[in-house]
Order: sequence, then C-alpha cells, then structure tokens
Amino acid sequence: MKFGGLKFLEASHIKDVMAVLRFAHNPRGRMAGFRVAQLVPGIGAATATRLLDAMAQAPDPHQALQAFEPPAQAKEEWAQLSALFAKLDDAELAWPADMELAKAWYLPQLERLHDDAQVRKLDVEQLARLAAGYGSRERFLTELTLDPPEVTSDQSGPPLRDEDYLILSTIHSAKGQEWKAVHVLNVVDGCIPSDMATGTTEEIEEERRLLYVAMTRAREHLHLLVPQRFYVSQQSGGGDRHVYAGRTRFISEAMAAQFEHLTWPEGIPVHPGTGAQPQAPVMQVRARARAAWR
Repeated sequence: MKFGGLKFLEASHIKDVMAVLRFAHNPRGRMAGFRVAQLVPGIGAATATRLLDAMAQAPDPHQALQAFEPPAQAKEEWAQLSALFAKLDDAELAWPADMELAKAWYLPQLERLHDDAQVRKLDVEQLARLAAGYGSRERFLTELTLDPPEVTSDQSGPPLRDEDYLILSTIHSAKGQEWKAVHVLNVVDGCIPSDMATGTTEEIEEERRLLYVAMTRAREHLHLLVPQRFYVSQQSGGGDRHVYAGRTRFISEAMAAQFEHLTWPEGIPVHPGTGAQPQAPVMQVRARARAAWR
C-alpha cells in the first residue's frame, strides 16, 4: 500500500542500506557514517561523532574503524559491523556481492527497528535486484541517486526533518488500520453524526460506530478536533459571517470530563482595566487599488 507516493530512496530502510554502501565506498563521508553507526544498538549520536572524528584524523580511516572501541553494551553488534566493512573493503570483492553482504547484515537490524519488517524487506530485496543491473558499486550509487525509482511499496519510517509525512484517510478507509497518533477532524454535530444520517435510530447508531472506529485507530495519541465555528462560504474578503458548532452528541459532558481540553489559539491576554481590545479594521487592498484608478 502506498501512502503519499513516498519516493523509493526516501524510505528510511532504503536510506539505511544505501548509507552502508556509501560509507564503505567513502569512509570519510560523515552523513552516511553517522546514520550507519547509530543502527548498532547501544551507539548514539555522541559515540557516532567520536567514531567519525577518529576516522577523519586517521591516515587510514578503515584502520581507525577497525580499531574503534565502542561502549561495552555495543561490542558484540559493533564487531559484526566492523567485520562487514572489512569485507566491503576487500579489493577482490566483485559487485554486487557488496549489496548481498550489506543486506545480510541489515535484515536483522530491520527486524529490530520496525514492526512491519516483512513489508520493508520486500523493498530491500527490490534494491538488491536493482543493484544487479549495475557494473560496480560506484556506478550504482551514482546513477541510482541521479535517476531514482518513483515510489516504494512501504510506509514511511520515523520522520526526520527531511522525511516527515502525514496520512489522510476517511473513517471508512481507516478500518483495520492503526497509527501512533490520530487526529479526528470536525467532531461536531452535523459532521459526526452527519446531518444527512440522523433520520432514524439505526442511522445514528451507525454514525456512533464510525466515531468509535475513528477513535480506536490511535495507539498512543488521540486528538478530537472540535471547531468553534464554521465560516459561511461565498462572502466578501474579510467577511465574518459564520455559524457556531457544537460538540458531537456522542461525547456527553461526563465523557468529556475524561479528556484533556486544549484551546487553540490561546486567548490574547487583556490588561486589567482596559477591557477587550477592538479588532483592527480589515484593509481591502484590492478595493483601494481599484479606487485609485477611478
């Protein structure tokens, strides 16, 4: 299932495997090295930085990697990674054996890092098949970056600043799905339940079940958004005609007391004795510009 047309090389598990190959090809590449080092359990940002600094200062970065002393809790896993890079540094290794070695090391990490490892494994296998079509590791890394495949069959990994994502779904389409955080929009009468589905008791109960489905898609964080008002469409710019919205009838006052209530935006503080501040007049720039030419 594709969510948002995620580009193949932007999936976190593909980035991991590519980083292993890039770091083996250029051991002074800090971005790839920083990512690869932290794939080892027990190694964080500080230890990864210490490794990269040592490799940058050493005449032979490969020897510095092999001589690096990781934290005690990471020694066993680090030994496997250093053995992998020793093999990848072998001049007699013929491509695409590099990819097979990197894949063999990464798949156990994939099982540890992702709940949906079986789905993500298919993408890693696809990457290995792509690698077989290139003559060398250098050509593979260069050309795949310049002309990447369009999409991946997998979901995004934990978002970083450059790979954040959002899944938009209807309640009906969300059945059977589950996400870490869920935001349910317009939890007001007229939307939930829909004003077109309140003719019979059966219709209202079906709408109640839909809200239950939406709320139970969340594993850790659930946000029910209740707008205060809906602005009327087809009015002049700056118009303020609106109708007020009421919280859905399915969440009673007793139930609402079990929720944490947050208001956004927060109210503007009023200075004592000054009363409410009048709203600044809306300047109609377009109308004034037209009037200047009359």
